[in-house]
Amino acid sequence: MLVHRDEQLAHLRWAFHACEKHGHGQVALVTGAVGSGKTQVLETFGEWAATAGGQVLSAAGSRAEQGLHFGVLGQLLHSARLKPDGVREVEELIREVALAVPTAEARSGAAPEILAEALTADGLWAPLLRTAFDTFLTLAGRGPLVLTVDDLQHTDAASLHCLLYVTRRLRNARIMVVLSEATTLRPAHPLFHAELRSLPRFTRVTLPLLTVDSVSRLLGEEAGAHGGRGAEAATPDVHEDARRILRVTGGNPLLTQALVDERDRDTNSAPDGGARAGDTFERAVLDCLYRHEPGVRLVAQALAALDRPAAPELLGQLLDVLPDSTVPAVRVLEGAGLVHAGRLRHPRILLAVRSDMPAEERRRLHQRAAEVLHENGAEASVVAEHLVASAWTDGPWVVPVLRDAAAHALSTGRPDHAAACLRLGGRAETDEDRRNSLMAMLITARWQVNPLAVTGQVSQLVEAARSDGSSRATAVSAVPYLLWQGRAEEAAEAINDCGADDHGPASHELRLIRLLIALSHPDYLGTVREDPGSWMRAATAANSGSPLLQAVSVLGNALMPTGGVDTVAAAEQLLERHHLDSGSLGLLTAPLLALLCAGPSDRVVAWGERLLARQGVQHIPAWRGVIRAIHAEATLRLGDLEAAERGARLALEDLPAPAWGVAVGGPLGTLITCTTESGRLFEAERWLSQPVPAGVFRTPVGAHYLIARGRHHLATGQHRAAAADLHRSGELVRSWGIDVAGLFPWRLELARVQLGLGNATHAAQLLREQLQVSRGLDDRTRGRALRLLASTATPVLRRKLLSKAVTVLQGCSDQHELARALSDTSQTLPQAGESRRARLFVHRANQLAQGAGRAAGLAQQMQRRAAPGGATPTAGSPPDASSDGFETRDQDGLLSEAERRVAVLAARGRTNRQISNELYITVSTVEQHLTRVYRKLDVKSRTDLPNRLMALAEPMA
Repeated sequence: MLVHRDEQLAHLRWAFHACEKHGHGQVALVTGAVGSGKTQVLETFGEWAATAGGQVLSAAGSRAEQGLHFGVLGQLLHSARLKPDGVREVEELIREVALAVPTAEARSGAAPEILAEALTADGLWAPLLRTAFDTFLTLAGRGPLVLTVDDLQHTDAASLHCLLYVTRRLRNARIMVVLSEATTLRPAHPLFHAELRSLPRFTRVTLPLLTVDSVSRLLGEEAGAHGGRGAEAATPDVHEDARRILRVTGGNPLLTQALVDERDRDTNSAPDGGARAGDTFERAVLDCLYRHEPGVRLVAQALAALDRPAAPELLGQLLDVLPDSTVPAVRVLEGAGLVHAGRLRHPRILLAVRSDMPAEERRRLHQRAAEVLHENGAEASVVAEHLVASAWTDGPWVVPVLRDAAAHALSTGRPDHAAACLRLGGRAETDEDRRNSLMAMLITARWQVNPLAVTGQVSQLVEAARSDGSSRATAVSAVPYLLWQGRAEEAAEAINDCGADDHGPASHELRLIRLLIALSHPDYLGTVREDPGSWMRAATAANSGSPLLQAVSVLGNALMPTGGVDTVAAAEQLLERHHLDSGSLGLLTAPLLALLCAGPSDRVVAWGERLLARQGVQHIPAWRGVIRAIHAEATLRLGDLEAAERGARLALEDLPAPAWGVAVGGPLGTLITCTTESGRLFEAERWLSQPVPAGVFRTPVGAHYLIARGRHHLATGQHRAAAADLHRSGELVRSWGIDVAGLFPWRLELARVQLGLGNATHAAQLLREQLQVSRGLDDRTRGRALRLLASTATPVLRRKLLSKAVTVLQGCSDQHELARALSDTSQTLPQAGESRRARLFVHRANQLAQGAGRAAGLAQQMQRRAAPGGATPTAGSPPDASSDGFETRDQDGLLSEAERRVAVLAARGRTNRQISNELYITVSTVEQHLTRVYRKLDVKSRTDLPNRLMALAEPMA
């Protein structure tokens, strides 16, 4: 499909009409890059000229036939469809002249002027040229004659000489010569062009690359051809598609049409999508390259190997040619849209070029690129990319470069790149200590991609650490991965022989590792409790020498709180300071987990979303999975079961369960709780059937898992099994000294078991103990405990406890537990003669239970709550208040905006004078508003306002 060539075709048509009208010959040269549509322009013009009364003779040059003399002239004569007698004389003359051309000149494809000099003396040229021209004149007598020659740059020299002879004699002949020529490294046939330009009726027609408007027209026409709105539909979306296509093709018509064809075959694929070898676009790229000279293709291959902007000097060194000789090739590639800003324009072009290169040639180019870049002082990561691609390690500088590149890749969050460098460096390194150091770095890199992949290497590193000659760094580097696998004894043994420096980085590293062992396996907490100041000071240090030590120290303070450290503030400061740092995800999991332990789940969710949205997080599946697991547990504590379950599932997709090691209890515990609370008990059992390592129960994650499993046992009526799991969880955290109420609410869950068994007294005792635990008692745990404690209290005390539970739960944003508290409150109101309020509370509980992500089981339970008189509210509908003489209208419209503001402030405990000052109204107006509020809400004092506003879904904050 010809697009954006109307102006060029119009110029050719004008020249044809001038030739026809005035009887003067015309010569036009159509130029453009390879793939710019020159052939289509010639064919389109030729078809038009034939319909306009002209005769069209066509020919095309070919690189393969450039040494075949008079090949193009022969094509022109044969296309005239003359009778055999009409061309016999010309053909005989062509054979005579061709036989007279020297063999050496025939092989070299001599220029037309050389051939003329060689043959003029023999008198062979003149008869042929006159006869050929007379033949064309005879044809022009029937009507305008159009001679089109495509790919002039490949036309044989003898035919060029004949064409020049014809063009010099067009002054009074109705013959139009239209030639096309592609851009080449050097001007093809310069003397021929010099003569063309001197002709009086010579025109040069240039075909530019496509623009956004022209590609938009093409897309519109393609849409019309497939039943769409057609070319007139130049919508913003079409223009945006056109811009994306131009970013890939550079406006080259051949590449653009290929990409549009792909787009039509698969309308769901984006124009600048990922590379797909073997597609139409890749074939078009190769077609474009192979229509250029070999020198252009070599430069394209060099650019594909480098994959970055390259100066002529660098390209020259890479190809072992003079730098200036690469400049024309780059210019030709830029003109074809393949190169932009000194590099191949798009990854799909790069892939097409690379896939066409033999493997050995690719390796050779990458090796040479590594050597040249290293000699020119390129960064280690740039050089290492080519070393890995070539698998070459013979240079003495190779291993240090690979090590530096791996360190940079790890610090920028690309463990996959680091692993590739370290694998190659490990094979080349001969020194044992340095090889162990490379292995330690390789384990760090590979673990972040797939923890299962490093099991064998960790064991090798441990063996190396036990040898007499191993360094302390080798021993320390193995510890985190031993802990992940549950091999705590080996981890402790690895650092037993390490001394403790008082100052410096080595001291920071040892304190970090000892604290990490203790926090992950609390059996070892005694070792850090002996000297708490050594790590507590790091938690609040303004400029810590080791951010990792500071991060783990904040987590330690969350599990073992001290009066001098604000865990939440310290954790948020660390997150704020480092959340934009490259390669910092591992560091940030510790303060994020500390926030989860300290209670503000909404802040954990907010920070988790920020970290998961970071660029490059997709390259680090291990840390991404850990952050998702923490985020999912925080979301669960906010009552959003659906989002929590989705996050935990994604965490197990990032890392399959076996890859989690002893940390697998985290996401599994969250999933078990979500499915249990949602009433999908069989699905919860499926998650429970996932095997977990025995070492899980030596970690805090194991206590979390036991609580989740205990909740499921309770939901299925297995009270003894539930009690056993919860008792075990409590024993573990108490023995470790990390009995953090919000993190391990085992007493609360055990109280639920006792309530199920009818042991209200024992349940009340457990709940009072839970409320008295000073460490980590967050609002969610306090609200849940108050609600359960209310079920063991007298009616009067029960209402007070539930009122307090509602207020507390409203502040912690757990809508799931708030719905339960409201539902329980509704059951106490009919006994006090407040049936209307009871129905409003049930309705509000229904709304919360049926909200996005809430448990279906809870919603059904809310629906079963019978209103006074035996009526059961329908889910999603307001209670029927008309039977009590209540005004029938939307419950949220009971209070005016002014009344609502006064009521909320009064519910918060403000006096009338304080409300007056805050809202800039008189005290009398406040009193009038409160009078109406009391009447509308049927309350007698402001102490009843909080629960009443909650029942009406009035915001309290």
